[in-house]
Amino acid sequence: MDPSSLKPSLLKNILVRFLSFGVLIFAVRFAFLIAIRGQSCSVGDDFCLFNVRHPSSVAVQSDKRYIHYYASVFQDLIAYGYLSPNSKSLCIETLTGEEVQALKRIGVLDSVGIPKRASRKLPFKGNTFDFEFSSGLEGYRFPLELGSEICRTLKPGGFLVVHLTAKDAYSFQSFLDLFDCLRLIRSRETDGPDPSTKIQEIVMKKERQKQSSLGNNNNPELRREIIRNAEPLIEQEPLKPWITLKRNIQNIKYLTSMVDISFKRKYVYIDVGARSYASSIGNWFKKQYPKQNKNFEIYAIEADKAFHEEYKAKKSVKLLPYAAWIRNETLFFEITRDPKRKSMGMQRGRGMGRIHPVQSSASYVDDVDKIQGFDLTEWLKSLVGERDFVVMKMDVEGTEFHLMPRLIETGAIYLIDEVFLECHYDRWQKCCPGQRSPKYHNTYRQCLDLFTSLRARGVLVHQWR
Repeated sequence: MDPSSLKPSLLKNILVRFLSFGVLIFAVRFAFLIAIRGQSCSVGDDFCLFNVRHPSSVAVQSDKRYIHYYASVFQDLIAYGYLSPNSKSLCIETLTGEEVQALKRIGVLDSVGIPKRASRKLPFKGNTFDFEFSSGLEGYRFPLELGSEICRTLKPGGFLVVHLTAKDAYSFQSFLDLFDCLRLIRSRETDGPDPSTKIQEIVMKKERQKQSSLGNNNNPELRREIIRNAEPLIEQEPLKPWITLKRNIQNIKYLTSMVDISFKRKYVYIDVGARSYASSIGNWFKKQYPKQNKNFEIYAIEADKAFHEEYKAKKSVKLLPYAAWIRNETLFFEITRDPKRKSMGMQRGRGMGRIHPVQSSASYVDDVDKIQGFDLTEWLKSLVGERDFVVMKMDVEGTEFHLMPRLIETGAIYLIDEVFLECHYDRWQKCCPGQRSPKYHNTYRQCLDLFTSLRARGVLVHQWR
């Protein structure tokens, strides 16, 4: 091989390595600008990547205003004993470092800041800081992980101070629930950097032992307040339920239109009795439910095999091809396969979607399918926790009178933040004026009692159609 042919290749490799090294230096200096120096770029700063040669007077005035504001905040915290000049301090989610500069201005010299970042981990050892502060936790992508990281990096007896624009008691409690190790010391409303803005200043202290927390779902007073703001139940049985209940959907006051759900670990929608994708997931939840720009995990529970195939193409939906039930057992599931047999099935008191335990269904074997029922309560408890935001729609052809008491009995109902329930009763028939449906034996009064009892327990339940 001609040695001269190696020279271009060698030069090319050297050039690539040089450029890669330059990019690496650029990235490192940018990422740790605030974390290491704890301040923003200024003229002549030998660490800044972009020296500001002609700083805007408006920007300088804005920086001074914010530094002055945070200096006043920190001096107040020193007066109350939450911070001292000797505190090793960390400012989390600081965009330009004014908080760090303010700490150093009032004499808290051992202070660093870390900018907004996508990582779930803070780059510090455990039990490092006496004091941590943030005014930028709202909208953080991983709130529960950040709560864990703050507990890890804060020393026992150390303080966390957070500025939030908490809009309601629900979001405030959700925020407190992020921290297993912290005890609430003080919460007060105060002026923000902009005089026209009010913020909530929250002071928390790290305890050596974890403190139990009364979360949103087990807070009776908070639940009662939400129920008071919900739409009223329809007390009088509608003569045309297919119209009245459908119109009632326009009156529903969604929980997410009343509270902020930003500080939840994850967001889950469970459609029990989903039927086709379009029936409620596609045409209602995806398009109409106010999700506050959160990504929801979606579960469709549907026993009827006729609807299973279409869910294979819906990658965003996890299908459970079983019947929701009060325990794990084989069931008979009534299917009306032939439209000509529909009227006969109704005359015998049965219809599409109804389930029965095996031992009570021997006489129905001619037009039912054998399916697997699963314990909805135990599955729910294994899937979500109190720090998750859970919405459930239930349309189970009368089985709600079995499932709801089971959810209440086990306490699993309190894992659900909002329920959309279709209650089945001997309603007036659209086809046959003056006749009630023989398909169900429950009355509208029994349905209303079910809704009332759920709301009395603090469950935000809506009448579905």
